[in-house]
Amino acid sequence: MRHLLDIRDLTTNEIDELMDTAEDIIANPKKYAECLHGKKLATLFFEPSTRTRLSFEAAMMELGGNVLGFSEAKSSSAAKGESVGDTVRTVGCYADVIAMRHPREGAPTAAAMVSPVPIINAGDGGHNHPTQTLTDLLTIRREKGRLNQLVIGCCGDLKFGRTVHSLIHAMMRYKSIRFVFISPKELRVPDYVLETLQKHGISYVEVEKLEDVIGTLDVLYMTRVQRERFFNEEEYLRLKDSYILDVEKMKLARKDLAVLHPLPRVNEISVKVDDDPRACYFRQVANGKYMREALLLKLLEVDA
Repeated sequence: MRHLLDIRDLTTNEIDELMDTAEDIIANPKKYAECLHGKKLATLFFEPSTRTRLSFEAAMMELGGNVLGFSEAKSSSAAKGESVGDTVRTVGCYADVIAMRHPREGAPTAAAMVSPVPIINAGDGGHNHPTQTLTDLLTIRREKGRLNQLVIGCCGDLKFGRTVHSLIHAMMRYKSIRFVFISPKELRVPDYVLETLQKHGISYVEVEKLEDVIGTLDVLYMTRVQRERFFNEEEYLRLKDSYILDVEKMKLARKDLAVLHPLPRVNEISVKVDDDPRACYFRQVANGKYMREALLLKLLEVDA
């Protein structure tokens, strides 16, 4: 039985195969329409979510399966004090696979230790979000035609942004990748991530102004400054508008730049950028459903 707790649980070949499956699903949806008939996905979301939860549910339904679960902790027995382990053991009696989001880092890993069915980490605190990373990789590959020889800019909250951490670990596998980290000092990439980059000889620079580097980027990965990750409201208010991508900054960018964002956005990307063909974030949302379909097929060991 396989779980997906961290993007590093997958080999590079497995990631590439998942993307190939997703591409085939896009091209031949009818071929996959009943692949998971009779199977059930449980979505255990102890923290709010729109895209991740609904894309998992849509993915399962499009494969012919069914969905059960809850969308917030107070809708579950966690509100009565039930442990994550007991919740997972119980739900594992009803479902064939579980997608779980939890505000506590490591909770899905703890769940996997007792679960009778595969666990998919749908985000744990500021730690990891592997299915978002699979979505990001497919989007980059579809937009740029490759996953190597890229300059990738990550902008905004790079300290608490679990999507950024997962993306860095995934892109490290590919050749000739260079990172440009754009953030205020208070929200810079954690040292342990930088140490991993240094250990593997991956090139990176850290800067504070987006306009100084946007013209050098192949991919710009924007993130919001997350209020829920701050202990101090004053610090959040001071930093939340630090980086806003607008039409003027886009004029400095390459014509083939790909702008990604895991969403939701607050105001870090102007809505006026949405009509720019380089804005990929809503195509990225659609790619998330296809990648999660591919992942469900893999973890449930079902071939089309």
